[in-house]
Amino acid sequence: MKFAAALLCLVTPTIFAASDYPVQPVPFTQVRLTGGLLANRQATNAAVTMPFALEQCESSGRIKNFDLAAEVMRRRAAGETNFQIKPPTQYPFDDTDVYKAIEGAAFCLSVKPDSALQAKLETIIKRVAAAQEPDGYLYTFRTMHPDSPGHGWINQQRWLNDPKLSHELYDLGHLYESGYAHFRATGSRSLLDICLKNAALLEKDFGDHQLRIAPGHEIIEMGLAKLYRQTGNTNWLDLAKFFLDNRGHGGEYSQDNKPVVEQDKAVGHAVRANYLYSGMADVAALTGDERYLNAITKIWENVVGTKLHLTGGCGARASGEAYGNDYELPHRCYNETCAAVAFLFWNHRMFLMTGDAKYMDVFERSLYNGVLSGVSLSGDKFFYPNPLEYDGSAKNNHGFAGRAPWFGCACCPPNVLRTLASLGDYVYATQGDKLFVNLYAQGEATANVAGNKVKLEQTTSYPWDGAIKLRVTPEKPGKFTLSLRIPCWVEGHPLPSDLYTYDDATPAKWTLQVNGKNVSFTQSRSSGRESAQTESQDSQSRLTSAATAEISNGFAVITREWKSGDEITLDLPMPVRRVAGNPKVAATKNQVALERGPIVYAFEGVDNNGAVFDAVLPTSATIKAEHRADFLGGVTVLNITDAQRVALNDSSKLASKPTRLTAIPYSVWANRGLSPMAVWLARDAATARPIRPTTLASQAKVTVSFVRDGMSIVPINDQLVPENFTDGFAPNFDFWPHKGTSEWINYEFVKPAKVSSVHVSWFDDTGTGECRVPVSWRVVYRDANNQWQSVANASEYVIKKREPVRVTFDAVTTKALRLEIQLPKDFSAGIYEWEVE
Repeated sequence: MKFAAALLCLVTPTIFAASDYPVQPVPFTQVRLTGGLLANRQATNAAVTMPFALEQCESSGRIKNFDLAAEVMRRRAAGETNFQIKPPTQYPFDDTDVYKAIEGAAFCLSVKPDSALQAKLETIIKRVAAAQEPDGYLYTFRTMHPDSPGHGWINQQRWLNDPKLSHELYDLGHLYESGYAHFRATGSRSLLDICLKNAALLEKDFGDHQLRIAPGHEIIEMGLAKLYRQTGNTNWLDLAKFFLDNRGHGGEYSQDNKPVVEQDKAVGHAVRANYLYSGMADVAALTGDERYLNAITKIWENVVGTKLHLTGGCGARASGEAYGNDYELPHRCYNETCAAVAFLFWNHRMFLMTGDAKYMDVFERSLYNGVLSGVSLSGDKFFYPNPLEYDGSAKNNHGFAGRAPWFGCACCPPNVLRTLASLGDYVYATQGDKLFVNLYAQGEATANVAGNKVKLEQTTSYPWDGAIKLRVTPEKPGKFTLSLRIPCWVEGHPLPSDLYTYDDATPAKWTLQVNGKNVSFTQSRSSGRESAQTESQDSQSRLTSAATAEISNGFAVITREWKSGDEITLDLPMPVRRVAGNPKVAATKNQVALERGPIVYAFEGVDNNGAVFDAVLPTSATIKAEHRADFLGGVTVLNITDAQRVALNDSSKLASKPTRLTAIPYSVWANRGLSPMAVWLARDAATARPIRPTTLASQAKVTVSFVRDGMSIVPINDQLVPENFTDGFAPNFDFWPHKGTSEWINYEFVKPAKVSSVHVSWFDDTGTGECRVPVSWRVVYRDANNQWQSVANASEYVIKKREPVRVTFDAVTTKALRLEIQLPKDFSAGIYEWEVE
């Protein structure tokens, strides 16, 4: 396909796709949030996060990559050959941060026009265009080094390393998403033209299906689907389907283990997985091929039924940033922000395909907890992982050190930017004469319902209060159906699965009024569905004789003749709910979490005398909600009395005493510095983790022979071993990616100490990673001459996985002790804890 032909298809923002999702979102350009939590976060996103992200892309060198790629092409065209230009950034996918920042800024423009911002984006887009090679190829790292790539992830031939690490197609997927959004928001074709020129190259290189590549990091499928929607050119849809169908010849990490239509469980890198499932939904909708929908429905049920954290976060494992096994949901999990963002995309698409509210129920959980947690209230600090437990140290075993202004791998900040800027896309949707209300947030919108222009005005303090008023103003009186989502938490279920349950699952008594008259719902014996009848003849006359009301697919459905000024009042009570995990989730055994409405709560040390792991929340505790308008941006907190603190007495036995606790919304934790945090608390003293007395080891200064970026040495002497956790997932240190080498760990004591034994718990992640127990190990000490000596008469150096092993030796007085460790061939090794006596 010729580039010029592609451009001929593009004349207006009209969507050309002949078939698409049965339910269509009311475009973000027609929705404006005017108050409340989401509006406030969106305003901070536009005022702070967006300019901050653009500046970071500039100052970090990400935009400069495009300038340097353009310079390389100019110098080569002038005949220069003996020169080398090194990218100023680290990763070949750094281009995508620029694309996502442009996309987010474009969404911001749709909310609030800004000529200066629009001009700035056009300037950046010109720099992007200058880096595009004449045939359409756009990938700055390779353009800088086409003959001898300067990065080990890049092959000398285009595309061949994409299934591994080059991210060429991943870059383009984000480019296409950005170009589509920029055009929708501004009407400018400057970035979309770049996309179409590049897509024509993809058609040239892949259109004959001879070069069969399964993209290593998915998202190109979503981007191509959007180009198809915009232009109607079936080449782009065919390519999206082609890339999906190439899978099934690799490993689980990039979901290449089976053909996509045969996959039934979420596996591998969670961000890649959720982007893949979103792309499959797009292709299913656009082609009508139900095999893709059947597959992602099974996968979705696997995630929501066995692999979703309470906060809506995805990806339990830091190793591979991956989904774990069924019911593997450790509190010290990874849960990358990007995975939660991608999970929103997937759930929204499932709703658009089916019209079922359960997908928006899960969307809401992830949005208010797993996504909003990814950015600070100030808008300029971010989370990469989003654990459900944090020890408060400067760095834990996932390299977590609270919120950061930016990252070397900075995929998350601009992903949050574009998501919050486009929140309007998810509030309402239509299908023929049906209008869906998916999210509750104060604002205004205009929707086209069966040709009738309908203005919507929503007034609410949701999610802090469940009272919602919706004024409906059609351009002309007319009959249509209004569907209001009744969240599953109202009905007594945290999720549409049994992964989590409420201790008290009694459904809340929600109410619905139309023009001030109650609508009551009665169970139909014949159909098992609920239909509604008004409480009075006067109310019935307002609904008209043809009006119906029922519960369908999680929505309260009202069909009637609507006219200007009609008002709906929905009240969703928000009792505080105690949550239990499925018995198969070892991490939540004998523990409890708290929710109110869609909000998951967390306990932060700064509110609870500096500690949280020693707290117990018994059934006898009293919990009261209190809204604090001047606290953490205005949130509802939970004040708890008659809770307990557990401590070790002089006999090392557990002792409890009464205490008060405060819980805050999970999404706003870590906005006041480093502090311990926990979502799940013990139900009794035996499950709590009391503060332990300091030991010789816990006070020692730790040094190691090697530590990779992001790995912390804190776990080595944090006094936590697998037996301290109901699922055995204690923090660990490991030497990965070193393999087969000799390594060491040192303890430097405050003053000379007499020692005669050590306890060591070895880390081994067989089945999930590349760490194994060591081949051998020994203890040495530093003598008076500052030389390392072997301890004398050591007992057997036993090697076991997880279980602490003890080695005794002749007592020595020393200021330093060392473990010398031999890593196995082709594998690394690690440690949970090293104790000294």
